Order: sequence, then structure tokens, then C-alpha cells
Amino acid sequence: MARLPTLNGLQAFEATARHLSFAEAAKELNLTPSAVSYQVRSLEDRLGVELFERLNRAIVLTEEGEALFPDIREAFTRMRVAVDRLSADTPANVLVVSTGPSFAAKWLSPRLFSFIDEHPEIEVRISASLKLVDFNREGVDVGIRFGPGNYPGLETIRLMGDEITVMASPAFLETHPLTSPQDISAMPLIIDESMAFTKEAPTWQHWFSHAGITHEGEVRGLRFNHADHAIDAAARGAGIALARTSLSADERERGLLVEPFPDLRLTTKLAFYLVMPPAARLKPKVAAFSEWLLHELGLPEGGAEG
Repeated sequence: MARLPTLNGLQAFEATARHLSFAEAAKELNLTPSAVSYQVRSLEDRLGVELFERLNRAIVLTEEGEALFPDIREAFTRMRVAVDRLSADTPANVLVVSTGPSFAAKWLSPRLFSFIDEHPEIEVRISASLKLVDFNREGVDVGIRFGPGNYPGLETIRLMGDEITVMASPAFLETHPLTSPQDISAMPLIIDESMAFTKEAPTWQHWFSHAGITHEGEVRGLRFNHADHAIDAAARGAGIALARTSLSADERERGLLVEPFPDLRLTTKLAFYLVMPPAARLKPKVAAFSEWLLHELGLPEGGAEG
């Protein structure tokens, strides 16, 4: 049996192959990029094959690197899980889920009782924050994030996309009847700024343009930086919201909000993603939560397309 290469070299290869970046692997391993590159080169010399093709501004796995990576990744994943069992700050039956406050309030919390019924042995803790967490340092098992889906070093499963549409309460529309989309420009507006972190976020100006409406000047109205607050304000009759369909489904089903112009919905390139470190998927509590979440959304094991 051949002697194994050094653990440092294998670890450097695994991190670099996962990120496809010496710089990102160096951040994870708390080394310099040149040190990581040296360790990978030493491993290549030891094996007698090239594991990466080094391009001008990128690296890609060679055929040999592609063949080696899955087993090495699995081995390090299992080692991380084994170490986590000994050093975890939270008990093995406690599942810590990080997600945005609006998703926690409008989608996850109202449905979470069914997961608890199915898995009474698991204690769920929801950490509602817009901050991107450090899974290794903050004791978080799994996250649900809304964005473009670029989360280096993490496993991601696409859960659902989003659309933006005009919504108002039935009581508001009784006193502010709409005969055409043009009428909205003169109505009290609710502005949801929860997606302002990206230039791709649809705004009222985008919707007016999409509807063929000329609206001069700045759009004024009641502004919220959390989507659930904008939805609640609209449901209570404070005005017309340009709201997210993913988070307002319950209000629409209960008749608290109606959609006067469903044909004028705007789609976004953003979506909700389930994110986790590679090692997390081997934890029974994470596997159970992932399976439940996909079942609730009616999705296959690999998640939604798109």
C-alpha cells in the first residue's frame, strides 16, 4: 500500500478545490496564498500528477484532480463531523438555524410546528438576523439566505425564487378604488427596502415602467427595511405595497391582502437558498431539517431549478 501524502497537502488541496481559489483557501486555513500553493505543488510532486490547471486569472481541476477531489472532500467532511461532536458548544440535539427576520416571521415560524411534531427529539433555535454568519465560530448548523446564490465554501440548495407585485388590503381598496394601474401613482405607497442590498432589486420605479406608467420624480411613501413590516402595514390598510410573493402567501390566502394586477408581477434574479458547511450534511439533525424543508416546499432532494 502506498504511503499517504502529508495531511497538510491534502487539506490544502481539498480547500483549494472547493473554492477553486488559492486566496479563498488561504483565508479558510489561516495561511498565505503562497503557502497553500506550495503545499498543493508539493502534493502534486508527491503524486506525480497535476491536480490543477493554472490559468491567467483562475484555476480549474484537471482530470486527475476531479478524480481525487470527491473522496478527499468526503474524508475531511467526516473528520470535521467527528471533531465537532467533541467540541460542539451546543448539544447534539439542538439545531441552530440562521435566517432573515422576515423569512422567520412570515414563512418559517408558522410552519415549524410540523417539523417539531415529526422530530420532538430535536430542539430548534432560530437565529433571526440579516448578518452572514460564520458557521464555524457561531455555532450555527444551517442557514436560509436570500440572495444571488453565491456562497463560497458552502453547500447550497435553491429553495424558491421571488416575485414582486402590488398588494393592498380589501378595506383600503374599498376607499381607494383602482380602475387602472395608473391610479396607483396617486395613492399612499408602502416602500419595501429589504432588497436594497443589491442593484437588481425591483423598485416602484421599475414597476411603474413595467406597467407603462409615467411617474415623475422620487417615489414617496412609508418606508420599511424589513419585508414583513411592509406586508403587515399593507394588510392593516396603510397603503399599497410592492410586496414579495414569497413572504405574503399567508396574507393572500387569508384574504388580508389582494393583488389587483397579477399580470404585472416583476420577477427577480434573487432566491432563497439553504446553505451549510459541507460537514453539516452528515449531521442527522441537519439532514432531517433539510428533508422537511424541501418537503414543505414540494421540492426534490436537489432543490428548485433555476
